[in-house]
Amino acid sequence: MYALFRGKTQLGKTYASEKEVWEAALTEGLVSDVPVADEVGGQVLPAGYHVQEVAENYDPQPDWKLPREIS
Repeated sequence: MYALFRGKTQLGKTYASEKEVWEAALTEGLVSDVPVADEVGGQVLPAGYHVQEVAENYDPQPDWKLPREIS
């Protein structure tokens, strides 16, 4: 399972694959394009954000959503 993190804090729920995490970040406007495996590029997520493998399932509060704007 995988999740999106800001620093050491998990944002949102866990997903079965990294692809699903990227899709959620794309849907919420955190990224403008999903990286391609054979494409060389810089950081796609905003500074401080990263996708990481997690050991257990996590579901945030039902009304919680990824931030649309990053301050």
